[in-house]
Amino acid sequence: MRPYELLIGLRYTRAKRRNHFISFISLISIAGIALGIVVLIVVLSVMNGFQNELRTRILGVASHVEISQFDGTLADWPAVAAAAKRNPEVVAAAPYIMAQGLLSHDQGVQGAVIRGILPAQEKQVVDFEKHMKRGRLEDLHPGEFGIILGIDLARALNASIGNKVTVIAPQGQVTPAGILPRLKQFTVVGVFEVGMSVYDSGLALVDMDDAAKLYHMQGKVSGVRLKVKDIYRAPQVARELAASLPGDYFVRDWTMQNVNFFRAVQMEKTVMFVIMFFIVAVAAFNIVSTLVMVVTDKQADIAILRTLGASPGSIMKIFIVQGTVIGAFGTLLGVAGGVLLASNIDVVVPFIEHVFGIHFLAKDVYYISELPSHVEASDVIAIATVSFLLSLLATLYPSWRASKTNPAEALRYE
Repeated sequence: MRPYELLIGLRYTRAKRRNHFISFISLISIAGIALGIVVLIVVLSVMNGFQNELRTRILGVASHVEISQFDGTLADWPAVAAAAKRNPEVVAAAPYIMAQGLLSHDQGVQGAVIRGILPAQEKQVVDFEKHMKRGRLEDLHPGEFGIILGIDLARALNASIGNKVTVIAPQGQVTPAGILPRLKQFTVVGVFEVGMSVYDSGLALVDMDDAAKLYHMQGKVSGVRLKVKDIYRAPQVARELAASLPGDYFVRDWTMQNVNFFRAVQMEKTVMFVIMFFIVAVAAFNIVSTLVMVVTDKQADIAILRTLGASPGSIMKIFIVQGTVIGAFGTLLGVAGGVLLASNIDVVVPFIEHVFGIHFLAKDVYYISELPSHVEASDVIAIATVSFLLSLLATLYPSWRASKTNPAEALRYE
């Protein structure tokens, strides 16, 4: 048989004659907790979605792991690639040449990073094809001096497919007339769009043999790019390779290459969690006012229970049960609503935009024009747990106050 504290506490949560207003306040408390949890789950899910989307875009261009030497060159890259692929986590390797260059066309001049690649091997390391707006990586052929530009870089140069772009290497060549920069004309054979300004406005791809001729790196490359099975194990793989590779190599993973960016995103997520959590905290502490009103309304009931032998601890449990029921219902409703809304954000947001005739993320302003969402179970569990604990904490003072009720004083005017 259930304890009478539980039965009375549950009974107090239902409206009876005089306490309709108190029950209404209880419903408001439940709704407040639920709404706060919904907002918190949706905000964190959207931030997770943005983080995953940006990570996907970065890894569509950047490799999981890179191996180079401290002087920026790598002579025996096939041996290094073969040694790296002996690690069971490494699935592919591709060499590259990375250098700075100045691009000129039609009165426009732009600085960019020139990346020399082997198209067939590059496709095994990064999924670059899905970012191609025009052309393909296979359009880069050795000796033909073709170039693929980021979309913003192409716009700045006013260059399109078939145009000749002059690439100026910073390393000069000594001639009888003095030191002159090295220049070479490249034909635009493709345009890509990653959706991140650092790549779209500052990266150009050429064939690795052409890059080697321009930068006098015949027989050498800048490094080797690797793809691993699990991107989240890339830091561990990088440490293993740094310890196992013979020689003095510099090994870095994708988290090191973009460490400041991902730290900023994680900090934003943490700050948003703290800010939105105050909404839940305010709603949870509405339980305090609700229970204080209940305690005041139930003075006579408390006094009768005390005269019948109920201990102060039992009185306290009655009101803890009532506050816990409010917190539990609010938490369950909030979790259910938050997960449902976050999982269907791609349907809800377009509906709101259609009804009100607005667009939250305009395509001509933002690189990501749709709200991505990714619900993580760990976030939902943490939000639900902390919210319920706050609700439980909010019941302590009113319950303690109820347990201190003096029966004689409470029944004096009854």
